[in-house]
Amino acid sequence: MPLVLNEEQRMLRDSTRDFLRDNANTQHFRALRGSDTGQACDPATWASMAELGLSAITAPEQYGGLAFGYLALGAVFEECGQFLTATPLLSSVVLSGSLIELAGNEEQKEALLPPITSGESIVAAAIDEGPHHSPLFTALSARQEGDAYILNGRKAFVIDGMSADKLVVLARTTGDVGDRNGLSLFVLDTASDGLQRNRSNLVDSRDYADIELVDVAVPKSALLGDEALPALDTALDRARACLAAEMLGGAQHLFDRTVAYLKEREQFGAKIGSFQALQHRAARMYVELELTRSAVVDALSAIDEEREMTAASVSTAKCRANDTFQLIANEAVQMHGGIGVTDELDVGLYFKRCRVSLQLLGNSGFHKNRFASLNNF
Repeated sequence: MPLVLNEEQRMLRDSTRDFLRDNANTQHFRALRGSDTGQACDPATWASMAELGLSAITAPEQYGGLAFGYLALGAVFEECGQFLTATPLLSSVVLSGSLIELAGNEEQKEALLPPITSGESIVAAAIDEGPHHSPLFTALSARQEGDAYILNGRKAFVIDGMSADKLVVLARTTGDVGDRNGLSLFVLDTASDGLQRNRSNLVDSRDYADIELVDVAVPKSALLGDEALPALDTALDRARACLAAEMLGGAQHLFDRTVAYLKEREQFGAKIGSFQALQHRAARMYVELELTRSAVVDALSAIDEEREMTAASVSTAKCRANDTFQLIANEAVQMHGGIGVTDELDVGLYFKRCRVSLQLLGNSGFHKNRFASLNNF
């Protein structure tokens, strides 16, 4: 398994970095946050990213994709984390696109994947129903009536749920809450009768929605496959690995920024970076960062290679990304002193993104338990 990017992947990373530095950095994020539109992602910026091919990196070639792999896409997510760039890459391209690719029939894939790949359509995945990531505890029901299904229930913290034009909804067609069987996926328009979206305002100022479905009728053709769980597990692992890569980028940015501050800030007549206690803390951050980088690269490579224990590698990467990002975000705030908690300093923006990312697609407790189960502990 290679622990470094090849030449083509490095070129993709560098070109993404150049684009984001000029078009989607923290200043752009602040401008969007302070605007009246409520948007977390600038549509023009997303269109430009799609023109660069960033939305097509992993999609199969027959649906307009480049089939370049998740290790390459992970490099893009890392740069998004570095610049705090909000895009529909995770929700629409990775999570929803994978669910359609893995669970849909050929007709559904031909209709839905090309618009996602080109960036024309934003599709959000409505998976969880509570404050914690737990797909098996789906209670939203889908009752079949003739050639239609009637959906009733709620979904919480749907990423990019307010800007999406379609949803992939996880519903329970049979069984009880917690059962592994009886889960199904449905694609529906966000303009469907009986569907209501409410913005969920989280501290990272991204696009999240709570969604309520009351007697929402969808045709049988909206059903993706017969059994959702295998496709759901694979799609979620792809998204978890990409989110871990973004978190790695955010942690790297905070580390670099903090080390630079240690070299500049003077206290008691000396640069604070000369204090041994702070050097030890910086050294620990560096070690954790490098270990996390290895775990993230391993997880992305496992997805590309379709390894048997991919799920364990992904949970390792997400757990390490959670813990490392939290450690470095906390240290960055403390080492910057009083200004570290002000909105004026970008450190606070990364700190807030860290707190939300820790919970998205599984916190450390979720992934430690999953890793243990996968290894029969």
